[in-house]
Amino acid sequence: MAGTGDTDGGTDGGTDGGTGDADGTAPAGTPGSSRRTFIAGAAAAAGTLPALGTLAAPAAAAAGPPPAPAGRRSVAVLGGGVAGLTAAHELAERGYAVTVYERRALGGKARSMDVPGSARGGRRPLPAEHGFRFIPGIYHNLPDTMRRIPFPGNANGVWDNLVAPPEMMFARAGGREDLRAPIPWPGHSPAGLSPEELRRALTGMLESLVRLPAHETAYFVNRVLVFLTSCDERRDEVWERTPWWEFTRAARMSTEYQRILAVGITRNIVATKAEEASTRTVGTLGEAFVANALGQGADGPPDRILNLPTNEAWIDPWERHLRSLGVEFRIGWTVREVRYGDGRVSGVAVLDPDGARRTVTADHYVSALPVEHARRTWSPALRAADPMLGRCDRLRTDWMTGIQFYLTERAPLVHGHLNCIDSPWSLTAIQQAEHWPARDFPADYGDGTVVDCLSVDVSEWDRPGILYGKTAKQCTREEVAREVWAQLKASLNDTGRTLLADRTLHSWFLDPGVDGLGTPEPTNQDELLIHPTGTFHDRPSAGTRVPNFFLSGDYVAVDIDLATMEGANASARAAVNALLDRDGSGAARCAVIPRHRPPELEAAKRHDLWRYRLGLRNVFDLG
Repeated sequence: MAGTGDTDGGTDGGTDGGTGDADGTAPAGTPGSSRRTFIAGAAAAAGTLPALGTLAAPAAAAAGPPPAPAGRRSVAVLGGGVAGLTAAHELAERGYAVTVYERRALGGKARSMDVPGSARGGRRPLPAEHGFRFIPGIYHNLPDTMRRIPFPGNANGVWDNLVAPPEMMFARAGGREDLRAPIPWPGHSPAGLSPEELRRALTGMLESLVRLPAHETAYFVNRVLVFLTSCDERRDEVWERTPWWEFTRAARMSTEYQRILAVGITRNIVATKAEEASTRTVGTLGEAFVANALGQGADGPPDRILNLPTNEAWIDPWERHLRSLGVEFRIGWTVREVRYGDGRVSGVAVLDPDGARRTVTADHYVSALPVEHARRTWSPALRAADPMLGRCDRLRTDWMTGIQFYLTERAPLVHGHLNCIDSPWSLTAIQQAEHWPARDFPADYGDGTVVDCLSVDVSEWDRPGILYGKTAKQCTREEVAREVWAQLKASLNDTGRTLLADRTLHSWFLDPGVDGLGTPEPTNQDELLIHPTGTFHDRPSAGTRVPNFFLSGDYVAVDIDLATMEGANASARAAVNALLDRDGSGAARCAVIPRHRPPELEAAKRHDLWRYRLGLRNVFDLG
């Protein structure tokens, strides 16, 4: 399941800072082609907005936030994604005068969007998104915020808009039967998490869901036990520097083992290549999901999604609530440079929606841009003031991008997420209409003929596909759509049934943040933070050495080491706490809820710490 890469997408998911950009380049918006055009092979594409960098530079003008009432300190939040909106929420509740600066649209990578020109007969436009939202039960900070966002008729705010799909599917290609797995929730009794109970649970799941040789199943379970019983010091120093591919000994195993337990886990969930993914990151996420599936330390079911398009269910109500708290929004403003002088941030150079150069001033500044955009805004003087910022240059991002297919008939796939394990482009998907009970899809969206949206995340953009023999980046937008559709059919139509039929395809919509496909220099404005070995130690803290400058985003060091909406939310809380400390504020600090640590494993971890300090392997580590 993608979106947690949240995973926020992850994966949660989600990647989830704002979309303010240092270079001012605007995305190309591209509506999907009609079914007739798609099948015929003719692409429909909209033009690109001019780059702000090509505009003449008007004289700079002051553009600080509105004067704060007496006694209220002002904060400029740079970026309006999950990280920025969370920071604004927590600060506004504590009496600060907050202004959010966002280049594109509130919600960042988590937002949904309209398909241009798709509305007919008074209906809403077809809903689209960067990638489907996935909010698992391992999240605690984000759900806490969602409970505090009012929604009409909901006792628990927008949190009540979360629904739990009852199952998921691993779709196999090559004539192999697809594997459907129920998600047992609610009423699921927690199981013990002793090493023996873990061994039994994992072996049962793998033997039921994955056709692996018995000795490979036993070996993988052993490797999982090694990680779960490893002390924090071994995780941070040894497993952080060990690729998942090496940790699982994938090179020695069958192709099936490699595809599912090495490549599948890392690429489809963590959005990182197994050959370079940190075992610490992959294992920590796996530990959380295993505990969640066994009913421990969970905010809710292992798999949750929203019961409406993201903006309807969450982002728009959040904006309304923040405005009611006095938060100001500046949409269409591009952050160019965070300036430093006299030991503090002295202001932020921005371009307003008309391309005029302005300077934003405030008492405090929270940078809530994704790391690949944020680090381009840090001036040399600011970097010199805190060398920690320079380490962020070593953090890496990769492509995970969504495409939606609009169908005129409901496809009989699965009541939840599907993972196309054998697809070259590591596809994950979900049919959305059945999870939106408050909406009659054909009556509410599009032209009245579309009954469902199959939302797909493409996690692998550098591997050849099955139609053209080209990578996704080498394909045109039309070719990407055709290739993804073909890979979906290869996974779903290969056992004697036609689950996806060309005649049902109405149109498609590829994330407008992707541009230049099929050219030598493709670009993606919404890349996902990935987790190669060693990068955990390059993640910055929320507080910097600059007394009025703070960092918020899923790249900041928090307890969940993954690019997720949960990480973005937790980092924003940490940034606000650091700001309150610097300000000497008497306001209550934000709760930063740590991930669940299974108490049954603590004794084994203490024993492993003793062995680690003696230079010994973990007791379960057979090599």
